[in-house]
Amino acid sequence: MQIFSTFESNIHLEMAISTLEKKRIKKDHIFAVPLDNRTDERKVFDTLHRSDGTSLIDIGVALATAFSVIGASIGFELAWGPIYWGLIGAAIGFVVGFTIRLFTELVIKKRKRVLKGKHSEVILIIDCEETQVEIIENILWNHFALGVAKVMQKP
Repeated sequence: MQIFSTFESNIHLEMAISTLEKKRIKKDHIFAVPLDNRTDERKVFDTLHRSDGTSLIDIGVALATAFSVIGASIGFELAWGPIYWGLIGAAIGFVVGFTIRLFTELVIKKRKRVLKGKHSEVILIIDCEETQVEIIENILWNHFALGVAKVMQKP
């Protein structure tokens, strides 16, 4: 039987491996595979086939609405009238909002990602007998495994 688990790369993984070795699991039955970190930069603009779930136009649309109302209100007093000034206000509001959102995505969130320093996870694979499964699973959960799965090997 094989048990798969994922860990963050930290001291809890080392403690789990040493605890497994104390429970008479041989070193050659424990296999740890570190996952590689992403090397390329995340793309800001979405494509048809990939989206990261963040919208760049949400603030722009809100500001376009607000600026168009203000522009239309002021437009009653100006020469071009409320319709043109409402459209001009909407365009200016959208550009300002889009610029704010683009700045936050490119500068502020990039800085937070670098400071946060997400480390890659490690996949831990353990070959064991069926009688040891419950003990090993408890050890992994007690040492803060992110996930645990059991796979029965075919004879």
